[in-house]
Amino acid sequence: MTSIRRRTLTLIIGLMLLGFAVISALNFHDSNHEITEVYDAQLAQNARLLQGVMRMPLQRKEYAELYQAFNTALGEAVPRVDGHPYESKIAFQVWNSQGELLVHTASAPSFHTLPGKPGFSDVVDLNNRNWRAFMLEDKRNGMRIWVGERDDVRADLVERIVRHTLWPNVLGSLILAAMVWLAIGWGLRPLANMASTLRARHSGSLEPLQLPPLPSELEPMQAALNRMLAQIQEVLGRERRFIADAAHEMRTPLAVLKVHAQNLLETQSEESRRESLEHLIAGVDRTSRLVNQLLTMARIEPQSVSTTPSTIDLAATVRDSLVQLTPWLLSQGLELVFDVSDDTYNVRVDPTAINIALNNLVTNAANFSPAHGLITVRLGRKGDHYELSVEDDGPGIDESEYGRLLERFYSRGNDQGAGLGLAIVKTIADRMGGQITLENRSQGGMRATLDLPFK
Repeated sequence: MTSIRRRTLTLIIGLMLLGFAVISALNFHDSNHEITEVYDAQLAQNARLLQGVMRMPLQRKEYAELYQAFNTALGEAVPRVDGHPYESKIAFQVWNSQGELLVHTASAPSFHTLPGKPGFSDVVDLNNRNWRAFMLEDKRNGMRIWVGERDDVRADLVERIVRHTLWPNVLGSLILAAMVWLAIGWGLRPLANMASTLRARHSGSLEPLQLPPLPSELEPMQAALNRMLAQIQEVLGRERRFIADAAHEMRTPLAVLKVHAQNLLETQSEESRRESLEHLIAGVDRTSRLVNQLLTMARIEPQSVSTTPSTIDLAATVRDSLVQLTPWLLSQGLELVFDVSDDTYNVRVDPTAINIALNNLVTNAANFSPAHGLITVRLGRKGDHYELSVEDDGPGIDESEYGRLLERFYSRGNDQGAGLGLAIVKTIADRMGGQITLENRSQGGMRATLDLPFK
């Protein structure tokens, strides 16, 4: 990938060269046009000055002396110390009405036919030289005045002007390109410093960037990098916490399973072997539930998933979830009742999270319900939120345990539990902007209520 500096410089230099080429072309065109205009004006002016001189009121014999003086003076117009090389490239000629040449310079060209059209024209002499000429016809005095200039004079002047303009522009463009290179490097220095800082950081460093005051264009980049580093740090923290929790909670069940397996190997009677197998199977079931709970906790932790909530019918979702739980509850000798008031329960939540929370609440109630007990699930509207509650006929809870029951791995009187069910419900409630409350019922048992705000 080409660097930003090189790309920017290439674009700028390319645009500069293109602009320089266009300006040079326009300069050449304008210079040629202006030089043509100036020189044409000088040709016309010289012709009229010569006309004025030729109109001087003289005697006839004096005209011959005037013509002779003109020819002598013009014949001396050769490059000398006191002259100019261009003198030989400018010519004058004057004819009378009979076509006789009265006055001419030594450098005047010869033509096959005399120029006859007044005004400006481009002609070619017998030596194949191009001339720019101006013909002035003086009918009153019967004269035709021709003033010409060789084209190579104008071409040489245009070339000099363009050359003198071009070289400063080329030199200036090179100097400007170097200054642009340095200016771009200076402008991109904060970005280079940021890249250097990132390269110098340790691969395991997740500390936020604290760079010196940055340009406004780089501040969002630093903020985005810091957010990304914070998210990575949070993900790694969750992973470490999950591994630590799993290692902590799996250690005891695995040790118990090992004891049962050793007892199974050492036992001699069929009854003891069956008892050890039953304990082993129960331990495997408990370990499986623990693994599932740990995976559920890891999946529903805040920001661990990016599921987009959808608008659902909360009553229908709860009813479908209870239909799935009913066979298991009946096998446990328990009765299930769903009490829902007539209302509309449209809410923007993740239906999977609702199912997980309800399953954990009902499972927790079942674990502490007596035989043939009743579990009641209620759904209603209260103020600006919905209330989903699960009630059981169990022994209830001590007020001192209200807070601890929502902690991870705190299990109250249930050897088969992992202590994650209510903690999972609390995590889901926090994620949805709601809350979970626990309380004893006046008629006995416990009520767990999940409050969900309207969205």
